[in-house]
Amino acid sequence: MDGRKLALGDVGRAREDARARAASSEWMPYLPPASAPFAPADVAPAALRWAETVAPGGYTHLRVARGTRIRLDDPTGNACASVVVLNAVEPWERLNVADTQKIPWQAYLGDGHPLLSGDGRVLATIVADTSGRHDAFCGTTSDAWNEQKYGDALPEGPSPSGHGLLRLAAAKHGLTSRDLPPAISFFQGVRAEADGSLAWQGSAGPGAHVDLRAELPLIVLIANVPHALDPRDDYVVGPLRVVAWAERPTGEDDDVFHASPERERAYRNTVAYAELAGL
Repeated sequence: MDGRKLALGDVGRAREDARARAASSEWMPYLPPASAPFAPADVAPAALRWAETVAPGGYTHLRVARGTRIRLDDPTGNACASVVVLNAVEPWERLNVADTQKIPWQAYLGDGHPLLSGDGRVLATIVADTSGRHDAFCGTTSDAWNEQKYGDALPEGPSPSGHGLLRLAAAKHGLTSRDLPPAISFFQGVRAEADGSLAWQGSAGPGAHVDLRAELPLIVLIANVPHALDPRDDYVVGPLRVVAWAERPTGEDDDVFHASPERERAYRNTVAYAELAGL
């Protein structure tokens, strides 16, 4: 009996500790999402689907419906969101960074930029951008890079790599590292110099945000880690806020749909695929 009482006491203490951690942690999704202190003022609470603060050196992931609008917010000016998006219905269709730069004839991400798959469809569209500091050249950090620069790359360590965290996020959806394409990074800019070298620009400062519109049902994977070209010796990264709400996909009445012949074809490919699949 004494042993049983001890075991029950241990369970009770463990339960209390777990609940205390959950209540005090700021790195967890807000449930319900409408309870988030940073929910957009112009969005009806009932429309919110996701609200979370991603820790520095942390990651998050979620499936979102077609038409979902996802806001990434950098409250301190030190966030760096390494993002991969995949077709949630057929995850072998995934972000293709080369086509994302080629089809719009623009290597630099910004408002109105489509994020394309290798199948000629638009997975998501950047529909708002107050930062202008992003990167579609470098991808995210690797384990080897972080081990060389910081001395450690373990996901549970002091300096996890972006790829390591994206692998964890992908595993939640039955995916492996083979399913991960190069990521794009938001809030830490890179520019190509005349000699072909890449120059880190840093952030636009605190309070910038980027909104993505899901043009298909998506698996969204996000790692919040320092940019690979960040020249600072320390592992410097700030919190990242993520909030999403129900909206609509891009349609023919949107200017971005007709921004160029190549973009219009990509959007029409996307609409045809979605309608045929009943999405």
